Amino acid sequence: MEIIKISKRANDLYKIEFSDNTSLNFYDAVIIKYNLLANKNIDDVLLKEMISYNNELTAYYKAINYIKTKLRTKNEIKTKLEKLNYSSEIINKVIKKLELQGYLNDDFYIKCYINDQINLSLKGPKKIIYELNKLGFKNVELDISDDIWLDKIKRIIEKKIKSNHNLSKNFLIKKIKNDLITLGYPNYLIEQEINNIDYQDNKQIIEKEINKFMKKYQNKYSKEELKFKLKRYLYSKGFVIDNVDDLLNN
Repeated sequence: MEIIKISKRANDLYKIEFSDNTSLNFYDAVIIKYNLLANKNIDDVLLKEMISYNNELTAYYKAINYIKTKLRTKNEIKTKLEKLNYSSEIINKVIKKLELQGYLNDDFYIKCYINDQINLSLKGPKKIIYELNKLGFKNVELDISDDIWLDKIKRIIEKKIKSNHNLSKNFLIKKIKNDLITLGYPNYLIEQEINNIDYQDNKQIIEKEINKFMKKYQNKYSKEELKFKLKRYLYSKGFVIDNVDDLLNN
């Protein structure tokens, strides 16, 4: 089979037209590697080799474009190319090439990932390690000062207090603890910081809750029944019994 014509296309691709009226697109690297010129004869073995190399280049360029948006792990590249139906042989070649060129560096990826999570998210150390494990990085240790985590915990607590201003102190502390545990902070750091926060006086919150409750129900029940339902409502909100009784008695 003879090459009849080679014409330039977009994105470093060339269209090669053959004597059997077929045509294929190849990257310029294929043209150079196999010294492809017009009137050159191509046998089936060489054509198969050219197509295989071209597929490898296509997978490589797709991986490069995938990396351009953000840093990627080997597992992410592998998964991406598998979804595009590339063979394991081509995937391994692409990953090895990316490693040699410095596009894939596990230590650098881990360092950047940890730095981004500390500065751009609310996640604690346990959750960061968990997510790194999911990405394929095992036995990762975070050499980060407790002061950094305590500062993050403090800012999270302050934000939670502002957004949950109708909760009793008991319920608020319970919610904050649960949220911090979900975010991956260890208990000893949570306890250390949560006791240093100046929470709003329960009395102010109870008065707001009483006013809200009374506006809704004061005309629906007798005085004793209203008192009973109000106490039960406030207890369900986590308010200390003595505080509720004092306000009701007043």
